[in-house]
Amino acid sequence: MSPLVALVVGLVLGGVAVAAVILSRRRTFDGPAPDDVGGLPEAAFARRLLDLMDPAVVLVDVDDAILLANPSARALGIVRGSRLLVPELLGLVQAVRAGGSRRADVRLPGDLVGSGPRLMGVHGVRLHSGTAPLPGPVALVLQDVTETRRTEAVRRDFVANVGHELKTPVGALALLAEAIEQAADDPEAVQRFAGRIARESDRLARLVRELIDLSRLQGGEPLPELLPVEVDDVIAEAVDRTRTAAKAKDLEIAVGGHAGLVVRGVESQLVTAVTNLLANAVAYSEGENRIAVAARARSGFAEIAVTDSGVGIPRKDRQRVFERFYRVDQSRASSTGGTGLGLAIVKHVASNHGGSVAVWSEEGLGSTFTLRIPLAAGATEPLDAHPPKPAAPVEKMEIERS
Repeated sequence: MSPLVALVVGLVLGGVAVAAVILSRRRTFDGPAPDDVGGLPEAAFARRLLDLMDPAVVLVDVDDAILLANPSARALGIVRGSRLLVPELLGLVQAVRAGGSRRADVRLPGDLVGSGPRLMGVHGVRLHSGTAPLPGPVALVLQDVTETRRTEAVRRDFVANVGHELKTPVGALALLAEAIEQAADDPEAVQRFAGRIARESDRLARLVRELIDLSRLQGGEPLPELLPVEVDDVIAEAVDRTRTAAKAKDLEIAVGGHAGLVVRGVESQLVTAVTNLLANAVAYSEGENRIAVAARARSGFAEIAVTDSGVGIPRKDRQRVFERFYRVDQSRASSTGGTGLGLAIVKHVASNHGGSVAVWSEEGLGSTFTLRIPLAAGATEPLDAHPPKPAAPVEKMEIERS
C-alpha cells in the first residue's frame, strides 16, 4: 500500500471509528448513509470518502455482520448481503479482535473476482469508541497487490539469476589467470589459456550488454517514438550481423517472403530481436543446413519467421524458452556461448511494439520462431499475403505479453 493511500486510509478509519457507533445500531448495505448519520458530520464525511476510495473497505460488526462496504469492496465480490464470503478474511477479522492491528496478503479466487485470481494486501484494524461494546467492529482495507508482488518476485529472481550467471565467467577468468601464471614457461599453454580468457571475456561483455538491453525494454527507460520501419532493412541488417557466425558453421541463411512491408517501431530494437532469433537458430543448427528468414503480411501484422532444421525443443520446454536465463539444454550453454537472455529480449521487444512472438518446434525437425509486429498505418498487404498453409501440422504457442 502506497504512503498516500495509507495516509488516506488512516484518516478514513478515524472517521469510521466515529461512525461505528451509529452504524452498529443501524446496519447499512447499499445506498446512501442513513438519515440519523446526518447528526454526525464526521460519520457522513467518512462514508462519502469511503465510497470514493479505490481501496476496498469493509466494516465488520462484533457478530461478523457487515456494517458497511464501499463500492470497491462489492466489486471484488467479497460481500454478499451482510456476510463476508472469504474465510481468510473472516479469520483475519478474528485475529484482529484477538490481537489488534494485522496485515496479511489474501488471495481471492478467480471465480469470485471475475477477472482471474487476485492477491489483496489487507490491513485489519480494531475500532473502538467510548460507548461501543468491546470488542467493537473491525475495519478491513484491501488493496490489490497482485502486480506489486509479481514485480517483487521477478526482481528477486532476476537479481538471483544475474548473480548466478555472472559467477560463471568471472570464476572462469580467475581460474584461467591463475593457470596462465602457473604455465608462464609454456608458451603453448599460455596461448591456449589466453584464447579461453578472450572467449569468457566476450561472453561476460555480451551478458552485461544484454542485461542492459533487457532492463531498458522492461521499462527502465521510456519507449522511443514508434516510426515507420522497413521490414526488408531490419532483416538485411540482422542477416548481416549473423552471417559470420553462420559461415563458421557452414550454415546458409536464405531470405524470402514478401518485400516492401512497413511496420511501426524502433528499428534498432527490431533488428536486435531478429538478430537474436537468427543467432539462436545458428547456435542450435549443425553444418550444411539452411536457416530461412521470411516476412509476410497477415491480419494487420507483419510476421517475420525464422526457421531452422536444428535439434528442436522438447514439448515440456516450449512454454519456458522466453524466460530470462532459461536454457533448454544446460550442457550446451557453454558450447553455444548463449546467455539465456536473447529470447527474453525478443519477447519484450514484441510486447513493447504491441505484437507477440510464437514458436513451433519438433524434436529432431527444427523450430520456427515468428515475430508479429503491427503494420504501419496505411500499409497495404500484398495480394498473396495469405499463402497456403503448410502440409505438416503446425503447433503454435502464443507467448503472453508482459
